Amino acid sequence: MEKVFLAATWKNLIMANYVVDPGILKRYIPPGTELDIYADKVFVSLVGFMFLDTRVLGVAVPFHRNFEEVNLRFYVRYKAQNEWRRGVVFIKEIVPRRAIAFVANTLYSERYQCLSMKNELSDEGGLQRVGYWWKFNNEWNYLKVVAETKAAEITEGSEAEFITEHYWGYASGKGVSTMEYQVEHRRWSTFRVLDFELRCDVAGLYGADFKQFLNAKPHSVFMADGSEVLVRKGKRIIL
Repeated sequence: MEKVFLAATWKNLIMANYVVDPGILKRYIPPGTELDIYADKVFVSLVGFMFLDTRVLGVAVPFHRNFEEVNLRFYVRYKAQNEWRRGVVFIKEIVPRRAIAFVANTLYSERYQCLSMKNELSDEGGLQRVGYWWKFNNEWNYLKVVAETKAAEITEGSEAEFITEHYWGYASGKGVSTMEYQVEHRRWSTFRVLDFELRCDVAGLYGADFKQFLNAKPHSVFMADGSEVLVRKGKRIIL
């Protein structure tokens, strides 16, 4: 097992899930992996959450411990030692810290972008109001929900289980290779979302192919409570 590279707590994960044409993901699929499909549907998820108490190689870096992240991701699987590893591929990850983006892009072949960000986290009247904002082309984009405060266990075999139970990350590496890294966390619980709002320059951030899908109503939206997360050192799979 690889050494732990990053440890943090992920909290209040808004997960808006969209069914897409698999053809638009073809150029993003890392070599050796294939799309992971649920109920004959291919999903992308727009996810916003808080990164808290972040430590790299056990060290808390000043001004880089607590920050927001918003990412667009989809789901793949990779066969290793005759078993399937279910993983995530990121189309883009937005953070407000340049050093985080540089390290992830350099060591993990990810697609991080640094933008100004802010968040809203409040609990009033028995409801949670959670939102994440990112400034793109001088305009504030946002992803926000109103959710119940009582968490529920995720049902086995459900769409929420499919979305949250991926414990590997994959990214296309140099040449015909793929970067693989393991992500560890406990099984999350979810809060029922009562209201959802998205304002996003989809074409500008992710490309015109995603516009018709992300501008439509999501197939599902929920918020996960989150937990402590460990990200292990990545390794290169040569194919």
